[in-house]
Amino acid sequence: MRLIGEDGHQYGVVSSMQAMQIADEKGLDLIEVAPNSKPPVVKLIDYGKFKYQQQKKAAEAKKKQVTINVKEVKFRPAIDIHDLNVKLKNVYKFLGQGDKVKMLMQFRGREMAHKDIGLGKFDEIIKQVVEESDAVVESPVKMMGNRAISMLAPSKKK
Repeated sequence: MRLIGEDGHQYGVVSSMQAMQIADEKGLDLIEVAPNSKPPVVKLIDYGKFKYQQQKKAAEAKKKQVTINVKEVKFRPAIDIHDLNVKLKNVYKFLGQGDKVKMLMQFRGREMAHKDIGLGKFDEIIKQVVEESDAVVESPVKMMGNRAISMLAPSKKK
């Protein structure tokens, strides 16, 4: 097998007994790097230190990872101006924090007979949010039963 030292020093092709003896003398572990090559390649490393470094790299990568939450805001077709402003304030806050916002317009009873009015109002609300917060419409308005649903995401430019 081909033996490589911990500092990259090439020992050349040695027998497995010699490789184990060298590893014992240096107090290191013998790790098989490329088992399918001819001859197989092994390396002398401190396995505990190696595992620790791998763990640190994984933790660092996890720190830099960004999680995106989906917040949901419900509207009704007969929403009052003040109620609408409070809900829009929440939408802007969620988008500012980097979360996606799922906007719902829910129709009940006789409101279903006048969906066009509610959908028109919902489109105006979405346009207002896009203009004021530079949000991106991820999915346009879709009707699902008695609900109109649209997804907004924060803009990428920052």
